[in-house]
Amino acid sequence: MTEDVDREWAELLSPRRRKLFAAAAGVLATPALAQSPWGYETYKQATPRPNSVRPGEQSLPAKPRAYTDIESYHAHIYFDEDSHQKAALIRKWVAERFKVELGDWNLEPRGPHVTPSFYFGFTNELLPVIVPWLQLNSLGLTILIHPNTEDPRADHLYYALWVNRAQPVNGYGIQKPGPGEPRVEQIFPNTRPSVAIEKSS
Repeated sequence: MTEDVDREWAELLSPRRRKLFAAAAGVLATPALAQSPWGYETYKQATPRPNSVRPGEQSLPAKPRAYTDIESYHAHIYFDEDSHQKAALIRKWVAERFKVELGDWNLEPRGPHVTPSFYFGFTNELLPVIVPWLQLNSLGLTILIHPNTEDPRADHLYYALWVNRAQPVNGYGIQKPGPGEPRVEQIFPNTRPSVAIEKSS
């Protein structure tokens, strides 16, 4: 008896009968497959070369640049929700010890910086002190130190120094100064140091 029932259902559900039922119901027997908006030939595409983001730099320079093109420096200290207290301590220590231009907190990505950060600007004379000081007092945070020249994009991407590990910098939107803007970003110190810099005895 079970075999008779199975045979009856098999007859009812045979492919030919399903087509008849679907046609009677006005439904397509085989639904159309969804298609990618990209089509099915993307694997055949050649690898394109993107447009240069630095036009005019297709050849090697004829001579080195003068180190005196650097007019000042920035240090960008990066942090996150787990390390913000370390950043606050570094910020406090810097303001107490160095005459620098201390910027605001950036709690979201800003400009080319893809994580929260704060920065301070300093003059060339402080470089030999601030770099080793940050190396020893970074508290494990990532720090970008870059010069300020008339090419801010190169400053951030090519002339950069990193304390601890490097991280991505979004340089695509960085433009050279426009008409009426200073040729190089200016530093205006706004801290009043009150603590002597520690030195080994």
